[in-house]
Amino acid sequence: MSTTSTVRSHLQRWARATSVRLLPRSVRLRLGLAGAALVLTGAGCSAVPYYSQAISGEISLLAAARPIADWLDDPTTTPELRERLQLAEHIRTFASQELALPQNRSYTRYADLHRSSAVWNVFATPALSLTLKTWCYPVFGCASYRGYFTLADAQRLSDELTQQGLDATVAPVPAFSTLGWFADPLLSTFVRWPEPELARLIFHELAHQIVYVPDDTRFNESFATAVEQEGLARWVAQRNDAALRTQYERYRLHHAGLLALVARTRAELQDVYAARLPDTERLARKRDILARLPERYRTLRDTQWQGYRGYDDFFLAEWNNARIAALAAYQDDVPAFTALLGSVGGDLPRFFARVKQIAALRPAERVTALQALAAPRAQGDVNARMSGLAKAQWQERE
Repeated sequence: MSTTSTVRSHLQRWARATSVRLLPRSVRLRLGLAGAALVLTGAGCSAVPYYSQAISGEISLLAAARPIADWLDDPTTTPELRERLQLAEHIRTFASQELALPQNRSYTRYADLHRSSAVWNVFATPALSLTLKTWCYPVFGCASYRGYFTLADAQRLSDELTQQGLDATVAPVPAFSTLGWFADPLLSTFVRWPEPELARLIFHELAHQIVYVPDDTRFNESFATAVEQEGLARWVAQRNDAALRTQYERYRLHHAGLLALVARTRAELQDVYAARLPDTERLARKRDILARLPERYRTLRDTQWQGYRGYDDFFLAEWNNARIAALAAYQDDVPAFTALLGSVGGDLPRFFARVKQIAALRPAERVTALQALAAPRAQGDVNARMSGLAKAQWQERE
């Protein structure tokens, strides 16, 4: 069977098996275009099942979403969920009015997925390297992960990559951005998170709709992370809530500790991988370094964190190169973007315009531009992760 016939067969199956007819016409058109892209880009037959699960998974997610107003009017909606949806509405309004993030239908609907994650991403690296493997996709370009709507499918690929000698990991993902193609809904996988984490996630995912560079995961995720940090600082400042501020400071403390532990381990691994040693020796040193990470976490948890165990599941799981590298992709260029925001006085529209200019550069030029921004003379007060405007907002309330 030809690729075209195979894709057509899968598209017909999606239409029969899902609630595709319940979706708005604009959404159905975009999904149809996504399916057509498989044919036009010559996706091989072996890739069709992957795109089949991706499109059918997105259809199911979108079909499950209802406007927040419907949930609030529904007498079966629990008081807890009602409160979270109302909070999310306020955060969403703030994102557009105060952060210049897109004002569209994203995060104005809610879907209960009845599962723990929206998708599961597979990351992989060589055994003696922290360079992430990339996969390329029609329309969106290449990315350093492969996403699945079921854990079993993600684990299957992870196992295959491990058998090939790679370090692989499966990461649960509570939310993802379709880059404005669809109205991304609030999901049951994150709507009950503590307020600081709920807010920063919404800001992060909306930031992807502002700027997205095909083939540059590090740029995209670092930019969105810088936006989430600035947005969260401003959200907490304008709320003027002592309990929320305490919660926010605790979150920042824990997050900074997490990143410091991983950064230290990453640096040690990079030194080992760069060393002129036999592979057997480098592999042995790698095992020792990774074994120390959970022990360092326990020390941090039981001292500075005063026994807080919220990250136990994350840190006490098995570590490998892929987990380390995946975290780095979200953080490496954050200081550069933070410095750029500071250089325009915290003016987010001007910041976004400058980021788009950098995004349009060739890859090597883009790297050079970010490195220049991250230089110590350009960083300013990056440790605070807050622009002058956000700091002023804090001071006004003290």
